[in-house]
Amino acid sequence: MMPLPRLSLLLLLCMLPVTSMASASRAIWTWEAESYAMVQDPKVAAEAVTYLKSQRIDTVYLYADAFQGRNLIVDQPQLYRDFITQMHAKRMKVYALLGSAYLNTENYVLPSHRAEAEAMFRRVVEYNAAAPENARFDGVNLDIEPHILDQWDDDTREGLLAGFLDMSDALMRIKREHGATLAVGPAIPFWLDGIELEWKGVRRPVSEHTIDLYDYVALMDYRDKAEGSDSILSHAASEIAYANRVEKKVVIGLEVSSNDINKVTFHEEGPKVFEQEVRKVERALRREPSFAGFAIHHYRAYRRWAAQEWE
Repeated sequence: MMPLPRLSLLLLLCMLPVTSMASASRAIWTWEAESYAMVQDPKVAAEAVTYLKSQRIDTVYLYADAFQGRNLIVDQPQLYRDFITQMHAKRMKVYALLGSAYLNTENYVLPSHRAEAEAMFRRVVEYNAAAPENARFDGVNLDIEPHILDQWDDDTREGLLAGFLDMSDALMRIKREHGATLAVGPAIPFWLDGIELEWKGVRRPVSEHTIDLYDYVALMDYRDKAEGSDSILSHAASEIAYANRVEKKVVIGLEVSSNDINKVTFHEEGPKVFEQEVRKVERALRREPSFAGFAIHHYRAYRRWAAQEWE
């Protein structure tokens, strides 16, 4: 049998089915103390970047607001510029993480705190406008959760969720007014698809209102198995389907920190099981246009969890 000419061989190879795919993007939430340490100390930053790359994490949700009486993005923006430039040089992305237990930002959904929410977001937009291109944030992740307010209950939740949507609308208006190119999205619990709310004359699940407003959502899909009932895939199904229809993105959030409710975290199962379940989710969602990878909660807990000796 005569060997195939080179061109024919190349065409044949191109026709073969693809049996593997690049791993989905992985982000990690990085809270106040760890974020400030990274941006203030180049050695801490370099070690963190090396570690994250070794874990196939390519995006950092980096806290970018006030902490312990300081606000580095305002007072020392060069620290953020240097860190983001370093990350970009390693082909990694940085999203500004806005929302904080330290600042009790769950209150920002209340009309009385709207100005604080807008100022928080505007600082990041203005930072980006003043920074060189390679030192700009790639996006924003908002962690403003009305359901942790003391006044959250069956009688008040609709009003608080409407406040969350009003706040979201105001923030995205700021983005448009400044012509910002940031990808902006909130962390939301998976169960918002089970709460219908009339907002601006339209009644639909809160998850759909939220997806409509933002560029993406980070779905806090905190379960420790990929498939079956009460699983990562079952809880993400409606958000993935709706985001497909409206051409938005969904990042699947996963938990590894400790929790009294075992099913919400991979803390007890360990990295091997985590990777097995992540691969199942990737295989199931790989052809869904809205699927945009994973976000892991959170940096400090992840490092401790991954460093343990697992069988």
